[in-house]
Amino acid sequence: MNQSPFTSIRVHDLGDDEKPREKALTYGIRALSDAELLAIIFGGGLPGMSVVDMARKILYDCDNRVDNLARLSMNELMSKYKGVGQAKAVSLAAAFELGRRNNEQAAANVQPVIRSSADVVSLMRPILEQLEYEEFWTLMLNRSNRVMYKRCISQGGVASTVVDVKLLLKRAIDCLAQGIILVHNHPSGNNRPSAEDDRLTKQIKDGATYLGIKVLDHVIIACNDSYSYNDEGRL
Repeated sequence: MNQSPFTSIRVHDLGDDEKPREKALTYGIRALSDAELLAIIFGGGLPGMSVVDMARKILYDCDNRVDNLARLSMNELMSKYKGVGQAKAVSLAAAFELGRRNNEQAAANVQPVIRSSADVVSLMRPILEQLEYEEFWTLMLNRSNRVMYKRCISQGGVASTVVDVKLLLKRAIDCLAQGIILVHNHPSGNNRPSAEDDRLTKQIKDGATYLGIKVLDHVIIACNDSYSYNDEGRL
C-alpha cells in the first residue's frame, strides 16, 4: 500500500460537526467526503488509527478513486489492507452492490410522461382493472408532467373507498409534486362518476389549489372503459 503523509486523529477527539455520523445528520449525507462515507461503512479503525484515517489511506492507495476501490474483491480488501476483516469487506461490498442495483433500477424505471388521459389509463389499468374492490391512487408529477411517484391513498369495498384529503395532499407536498392526477377504479364496470366522486374531486382540487398544486385530471378506470374529468371539461 502506498504511504501517505496523514497524521492520525481519533474520531473521539473530533468536534461533533466533524464526526462522520454527526456531520451526516446535521448537514446531510452528501456533505460527507468519500473517506467519511467509507468510515461510516467500516465503523471502526485500528489501534492508534481512526477509522477516518484508515479510510483515507485506503482511498489514497486507490488513487482517491471510488471506482478503483469498487473493483477490489472482498478477498483482495482483506489481504491488502490491515484492519479490513470479513465484516468490513462484506459491508463495503454490500454498499457497492446496493448502489449498482439502484442505478440499474433507476435506468430501467424511466419516469413516464403524461400527455393525455390515455397515458394515465395505460399506466394504471394493469394495477386497477382486475381488482374486486376500489383503490384510490395519486400520480405525483413534476413540471414536465413526468410521473415521479405513484401512491395508493386508500382501499375500500366494492362500491366505495374513503379518501383522507389531508393525507393525500401531505403526500403530494412530501413528493414536491407540481401537479397530481387522481385515479380510482369502479369494480362494477360502470365508468360514470358518482356524486361522491364529484364532491371528492372538488374538495381535493380546492385544497391543492390553495397549496399551489394543480389537479390535472381525475380518471376512473372500469373493466373495459374509463372516464376523464379533464376530457369532459370538468376540471
